[in-house]
Amino acid sequence: MTDDDFNARNIEEFRANHGKLGGNFEGAPVLLLHSIGAKSGEERVSPMMYMADGDRYLVFASAAGADRNPAWYWNLTAHPDVSIEVGDRQLDVRAVELTGADRDVTYAEQAKRYPGFADYQRKTTRVIPVFALIPRGHDD
Repeated sequence: MTDDDFNARNIEEFRANHGKLGGNFEGAPVLLLHSIGAKSGEERVSPMMYMADGDRYLVFASAAGADRNPAWYWNLTAHPDVSIEVGDRQLDVRAVELTGADRDVTYAEQAKRYPGFADYQRKTTRVIPVFALIPRGHDD
């Protein structure tokens, strides 16, 4: 199964089940990120786990521990004003990359909650980026 097939299946399941997924994602908080391709300018939809932090949604560019950032990382860097689907809601958000201690504390907490994220960091030499997705109007 290709990554595109995997994502398409998860997007369909997410929407059919009001934001819930089974399998490896059973019980995990998942959102759909609608980003704009950094090069193509086309909309991309990526399912991913998140951590709620007040009104922010924290997402992790782990790429399962690959040595390269996922494409959506570059999309958010190029076009930070995006939208997300959480459950049955769609929200306009601004992506802000966390750095330094903010990033480190946040990633450590995600790795504590979901040990796979600790494994991802061990697999790669890159520091896995973390973004805060902030509902637009809250970061002004």
